[in-house]
Formats: sequence, C-alpha cells, structure tokens
Amino acid sequence: MDISVVIPLIDEAESLPELEAWIRNVMEQNFFTYEIIMVDDGSSDNSWKVIQELHSKNPLLKGVKFQRNYGKSAALNEGFKLAKGEVVITMDADLQDSPDEIPELRKMILVDGFDIVSGWKKKRYDNKISKNIPSKLFNAATRKVSGIYLHDFNCGLKAYKNKVVKCIEVYGEMHRYIPLLAKWS
Repeated sequence: MDISVVIPLIDEAESLPELEAWIRNVMEQNFFTYEIIMVDDGSSDNSWKVIQELHSKNPLLKGVKFQRNYGKSAALNEGFKLAKGEVVITMDADLQDSPDEIPELRKMILVDGFDIVSGWKKKRYDNKISKNIPSKLFNAATRKVSGIYLHDFNCGLKAYKNKVVKCIEVYGEMHRYIPLLAKWS
C-alpha cells in the first residue's frame, strides 16, 4: 500500500465528508493505493456516525472510536499502530491541511529520501493572541533546545516513512515532539 492517512479528530462531523472526498479524489487522480484512518477521540457530536457512513461508501476508510477524550497523541499513536502504507501522512480534520499536498509529501519521503517531512502553516486562521504568538514562541524554543529546525512543530500535516511511526510511542502531549522522538529512536 502506498499511503496511510491518519486523522485524529474530535467533534468534526461537519468537515469529515468533504475531507474524505478531497483525499479520495487526490488518491484516485494519482493512482495511489491508500487507506484513511480516522480516530475519533471521544467526540460528543455525530463524528462517529459520519465515519461509519463514510466507511459504508468507501471501505478504504477505517474508523477507531475512543470512548472518551484521550488527546491527540493517543489518537495518533493508535492510528500509527494500524497504518500499513509505505508513507504515513497525518493531517487535522478541520480542513486547514490540504490533501493536495499528499503527492509532494509522498515524493519527499520516497524519492527525496527524507524520513519525516513537516508541514508549515504559513497563514494561520487562529486567534493571534491566544494561538499564533504562543505557537511562534513554542517553535522558537523547541528549535533552540532540540537543534531541529522546523518552522512549525505544531502543524498537523506531516509525512513519515512507515518504519519511523512503528518505532515510536506517542502519549500525553508528545504529538508536538514526534520529530524529536523519531530522531532519538
């Protein structure tokens, strides 16, 4: 299998049909074999029902349902365990990450030889004071301490060689540090 797309989510029922269609379209246009793994992290809306409906129309979409909210790290960890694709791509369910980036991410892993590729939200749609400024400070501090230069450690859009995600365990708030965990493993 070419690609596994792992999508951790909570209360994203409205965006899931559009996201699934967009991913499916990109995969079909590029003739990729794929799976989509949506991990419902204890949603209180109809996200799980939507995932079940999407699966009935597209059996390449798989769903995992947590009974309560365990956090993004636990959701990613579960998705990583299930991922069978040669390249594992993570993205958020809120449609801020573009599935149109998938072919280039795959190329950077398989052709250019990177183990990890991290996206970068150049234009953020979040609140400037509560999200943007703290994110910039976090990224600067993490770059300085780790020696790994990434623009945006928090960006949900990332690509990995499958063997990378199979050798790490993500828990707590560690999803922000997956590049560090991968480097150290």
